[in-house]
Amino acid sequence: MMITYEWRGDFDNAALNALHADGFGCPVTATDWRARVGRHSLGWVCARRDDALVGFVNVAWDGGAHAFLLDTVVAPACRNRGVGASLVARAADGARRAGCAWLHVDFEEHLRPFYLDACGFAETSAGLIALRS
Repeated sequence: MMITYEWRGDFDNAALNALHADGFGCPVTATDWRARVGRHSLGWVCARRDDALVGFVNVAWDGGAHAFLLDTVVAPACRNRGVGASLVARAADGARRAGCAWLHVDFEEHLRPFYLDACGFAETSAGLIALRS
């Protein structure tokens, strides 16, 4: 399986919405990802098998030293093959090249081995306030 990766790669909203639905097990939405990443992101990484979008990660930032991973998703058929870790590594490279000093990520407990072991994140203390119930 040949996967290609591209920092700030071109993507189609419909393809990314379908990938999110498939990857997160939710209904397909009509999110305008192009507008969202254009307004709020330092960059993003697209993973493709042939022409199909099979992975994506968004890199938001504070305009300075801190970048944040959001929406990391890999198509179920491509999981457990290093695609997610490769997406994160390329996101880290992009943030580093942009001058960021820190890359943050929040994750659910079941993703701990992926982010801490496969991707090399260090465990830190963090806080969270739920703004919607």
